[in-house]
Amino acid sequence: MFIRKLLASVVVMSGVMGAMGASANAFADESDVNVLYAGSLVNLMEKSVGPAFEKETGLHFKGYAAGSNKIANEIKGKLRRGDVFISASPKVNASLMGEANGNHVTWYVNFAESPLLIGYNPKSRFANDFKTKKWDQVLQEPGIRLGRTDPKLDPKGAFTVELMTKAAQAYNQPDLVEKTLGAPENPEQVLPEETLVGRLQSGQLDAGFFYSTETSDLKIPAIHPAPELKIKANYTLTILNDAPNSAGAARFVNFLLSAEGRKLLAEHGVDVTKPAVNGQAQAIPPSVQAVIDAAQQ
Repeated sequence: MFIRKLLASVVVMSGVMGAMGASANAFADESDVNVLYAGSLVNLMEKSVGPAFEKETGLHFKGYAAGSNKIANEIKGKLRRGDVFISASPKVNASLMGEANGNHVTWYVNFAESPLLIGYNPKSRFANDFKTKKWDQVLQEPGIRLGRTDPKLDPKGAFTVELMTKAAQAYNQPDLVEKTLGAPENPEQVLPEETLVGRLQSGQLDAGFFYSTETSDLKIPAIHPAPELKIKANYTLTILNDAPNSAGAARFVNFLLSAEGRKLLAEHGVDVTKPAVNGQAQAIPPSVQAVIDAAQQ
């Protein structure tokens, strides 16, 4: 009889502990906010926005950085789930909207911009040339090691090709793209977005194409090529339709669009704009809509 009671007690306690463990795991999951974001924002997100969000809310920021198109492809292929998606181009959001695209996104908000620049290593033998010569001439000098991202996986790579194509027309240099970039996916230049800065800083590259938020954050010397062409990132954010933690996602979006969040963006070289809603505005959570309305004042 004693043994039976002992075994019964063990079973009951095991059930209680199991339930407590499941509850704890559920709480841990709910406290995590998974943010998938454009790789150009890695320093801003991991060192500034993420920690500030955690301090403000008590939730846990979990970031994943990569090219915006790459993230979108992983979402569509069900290789990665997230709560919030921050892209460097509205076109990427469009690729996730509608039944034909998996209906992952219903709405998104344009909230910031960042011009495309040419950043260079100050120790490069071409560094002085960037200060004294026309930028398009420097990019054509023999031996210069230039880095950029994949135009198929990252908007910055596509913007780079767009910039050089438009510059070729504006400067009446029909062979400018071929002389500076080569093929669109030239393996001698194309690198993952998350490694481009490191390659430049370590001296493996002389120059590369970056957004202003990257060069400002990391004190990379830079020039603004053809500013009249207005080639820039247009950052957007949304809460994914299948977000595991939609409530936490809303709190993150609220924080990023708040006065404090926008202040952090500006401090990291991002041009903050008034939020502009695209898609089905009625699907936006009320708390997020309230913050958007306040930021538009």
